[in-house]
Amino acid sequence: MKEECLICKAPLEYLNEDVLMECAICHKKELSKTRCVNGHYVCNECHTKGIDSIFGVCLTETSKNPVEILNKMMSLPFCHMHGPEHHIVVGAALLTAYKNAGGDIDLSKALTEMKNRGQSVPGGACGFWGACGAGISSGMFVSIISGSTPLAGEPFGLSNRMTAKSLDATITRRLPKWVDMQVGLSSGEPILYLKVT
Repeated sequence: MKEECLICKAPLEYLNEDVLMECAICHKKELSKTRCVNGHYVCNECHTKGIDSIFGVCLTETSKNPVEILNKMMSLPFCHMHGPEHHIVVGAALLTAYKNAGGDIDLSKALTEMKNRGQSVPGGACGFWGACGAGISSGMFVSIISGSTPLAGEPFGLSNRMTAKSLDATITRRLPKWVDMQVGLSSGEPILYLKVT
C-alpha cells in the first residue's frame, strides 16, 4: 500500500484550509483539505466503495487475532494506505476477534454499527482533528461491546480510555499509519485493556 491518488497514483497533499473540490469519480462538490499533487480529489464515499466486503471477511473469519483479521481486510482492493476505511476496519477486526474469542455480541449487527460510526469520521482526521480515525475506531469497538452512551458512566470511560491508549500507542512509536495500526493491535493494547478492565 502506498500513499497515492486513486485516479493518477500521484502523491497526496494536505492543505491547511478547506477548498471546494469536485470528486473525480462521482462529481460531488464539497470542502476538503486533501487532494493529489495533480489536483484530483476523491470523496470519502467513493474512497470507501467496497467497504461492505469486510462483512464477508469478518462473518466467516475464525481467527481470534485482530492483526490477522486486519491484514485480510487491508489486502482487499478497496483498502488504501491513507483513507477513511481505516476508521472502520480496525474496529471491525477487534469486534471479530472479540466474537471469535467468546464475546457475546451479534457480530453482524455490531459490524453494521461500526460501519455507521466509522463513516462519520472523515479522512484526514488524524492530522486535522488530532485524533487518528483508526484509534477512534478502537474506542468505538469498546463502546459497541459495552453499550456505551454519552451518559453511560463506566462504559463511557472505558471507551474513551481505549481511544486514548490506541492514540498513545500510535504517537509513541511515530511510525507510518499502516505500521501504527499493526503495532497498535499487535502490541496487545486493545486486548490487554479488555483483560484488565
